[in-house]
Amino acid sequence: MNPYVKNALHQIVVAIDTIIKIIDTLEDSDLMKRPTADKHSIGELLEHMAMICQADLLISDGASGDEMASFYSFYTLNNLQDIKEELMKNYNLLSERFNQFNERELHQKMTSYWGTVYTRFEWLLEISAHLYHHRGQLHAMLVHCYDKDPGVLMFE
Repeated sequence: MNPYVKNALHQIVVAIDTIIKIIDTLEDSDLMKRPTADKHSIGELLEHMAMICQADLLISDGASGDEMASFYSFYTLNNLQDIKEELMKNYNLLSERFNQFNERELHQKMTSYWGTVYTRFEWLLEISAHLYHHRGQLHAMLVHCYDKDPGVLMFE
């Protein structure tokens, strides 16, 4: 296993573990809360977060916009347990895939359907950043909109 991939995957695990700890402070009824009318509810945000590892992996493999629209159309996660299971399932898929890449494959440039070009390793870093970004959004929504501090240590 490439040591850089191992370390990047570790940071993704930290994000996912803390997301799950936050989820464990919630109730299914919290999923419907929508702090801003035209933005994601807590449930919609969590559903999006649960898909990130697989969705961004597909994007990094060159999936088309139509393929991604089809992928997203199949997702409906209606409760906290399903969201947690999907987070872990999709992380495991990502981890298996990236642990198979050799050095040449990690440096291979891949183009997203909207034209962004990153190496495979850069896509892995983007996935980590994507998870941390939405974890911060979730935390801010809970703390500032619902006075519900999950009390979860956000970093190691």
